[in-house]
Amino acid sequence: MHNIDTLRHQIEMAREIRLPDLLLRGGKVVNVFSGETYQTNVAICNNMIAGVGDYYQDGIEIFDVEGLYLIPGLIDAHVHIESSMLSPAEYARAVLPHGTTTIICDPHEIANVMGLEGIRYILESSKDIPLNLFVTASSCVPATHLETSGATISPAEIEELLQWDRVIGLAEMMNVPGVLRGSNIELEKILIARKMGQPIDGHSPSLSGKDLNAYIGSGICSDHESTSKEEALEKLRLGMYMMIREGSAARNLEELLPVVTPATYSRCMFVSDDRHPRDFLQEGHMDHILRKGVRLGMDPFVVLCMATINPARAFMRKDIGAIAPGYRADIVAVGDLGEFKVHSVFKDGRLVVREGEIVFNPPHRIDDSTRKTMRVKDLSLDRLKIRISGNKVRIMELIAGQLYTKQIIEGVSIEEDGEVKADPSSDLLKIAVIERHHATGNIGLGFVRGFGLKRGALSSSVAHDSHNVIVIGTNDKDMYLAAMKIIEMGGGHVVVSEGEVLGSLPLPIAGLLSDKSLEELVSEEKRLLDVARELGARPLSPFIKLSFMALPVIPELKITDKGLIDVNRFEIVGIEP
Repeated sequence: MHNIDTLRHQIEMAREIRLPDLLLRGGKVVNVFSGETYQTNVAICNNMIAGVGDYYQDGIEIFDVEGLYLIPGLIDAHVHIESSMLSPAEYARAVLPHGTTTIICDPHEIANVMGLEGIRYILESSKDIPLNLFVTASSCVPATHLETSGATISPAEIEELLQWDRVIGLAEMMNVPGVLRGSNIELEKILIARKMGQPIDGHSPSLSGKDLNAYIGSGICSDHESTSKEEALEKLRLGMYMMIREGSAARNLEELLPVVTPATYSRCMFVSDDRHPRDFLQEGHMDHILRKGVRLGMDPFVVLCMATINPARAFMRKDIGAIAPGYRADIVAVGDLGEFKVHSVFKDGRLVVREGEIVFNPPHRIDDSTRKTMRVKDLSLDRLKIRISGNKVRIMELIAGQLYTKQIIEGVSIEEDGEVKADPSSDLLKIAVIERHHATGNIGLGFVRGFGLKRGALSSSVAHDSHNVIVIGTNDKDMYLAAMKIIEMGGGHVVVSEGEVLGSLPLPIAGLLSDKSLEELVSEEKRLLDVARELGARPLSPFIKLSFMALPVIPELKITDKGLIDVNRFEIVGIEP
């Protein structure tokens, strides 16, 4: 970031041998080191803060921020940009008006489709945008052996990734059983990161006791999967950084709030994990989480630290997270410290948001290689049929507001040939996951309760983490049509009923991301969601809910292209118990 001339220039400006490039005058600086708020001036040189104090009175350019609070740019410490369905440039447009200037992104969604080339796309396409987009090296591609992904990232490739610019740690280690069993591959990746002095992110839902001790002892530093205060407190006691998730699919802030105390808050931080595009427009981003924390009774200073200096320290970034000399000039001006309503945003000392509006046009880069990722074999209507020999089946039961599911076993009606059909009258739907990377012909089949669909089918190429084609429906014909439409589009979301495509949302970039603007994407998605709800879809975000049904690292019963997965046992199980 610095050469000798740049550093000399910054020192000269701090000593007022030269005028600062930019002076922010009269703002009330919130100091994350001392806990104070006081009116003063901020002198900026190039993209760095040269000095903070009343003794700075002039600059080449002066920006009056009197009456406004100056806070450090907000940091989302764990996010999957692919869940927004936005390209990196559009993601910057979405979050900067809400004061977010840094994201720490695990691109394992696109990595599961394209491997290292997918990660390279995220980094290359974000080079010139006014957002610090850091990447953690995706540790679990594929997430497990229980699914078919588009690529595999080996320990040798992890070592290569950790040497790339803007790659700042090992991403969430989701294969908890692999770590606990002492799997060579998982342990080798962890040891590579430890040897290189990089932080290691965790993913350990419900892990406790001796197993949690062993998992943390391997070198894993943080976790974002806690859903109860007891779970979060145990992890804090054992030395983990606690990431409190408040995203679109999982909202854990209210439940975990009691663990944030004067003694623990420096080890806590906020993350979104997965944030949906319409939520950027309706709620915001990290500013929304800060507002919610304050409404729930948290101290505004504490919530601010949890989205600035705390994540910066956890990921060993010494140049972000504070307004102080030598830090990047990522500064947000807000009207008050309760609502955190953003007035202006300075990124690297440049005004990028004025009075809540974006004042830049980020470059929009899309690599053609990301558009050719759909390879499906032997899909037919007959292959979606489920036939059993007994009269009971395993059913994936959804839990409102959670990524967890329950496994229930129930008797079902059977046709003469042993076929079991969906029964929307009892909220029993069929679900299928169709492999789309290597044309293996794999199709996993099962049943779901809790989705609420009364007719038709929904399908998507967004299915965590391997992102095969997932389809849920009330009948095979609509499910087949929905899946075929996804394949034809090269990825996206589809709603079908009675043999007709009622709505579609193309996601041509790796079958995960749109090439549209945030506003266009939200408008198209709203039309699609309205249609899905007319068919009876119950979840607040039905396509997000659908995508997590294929995630075999969060209990209890999930589905991949290889079949139903008992996550507690970490093995494939039959439809019949």
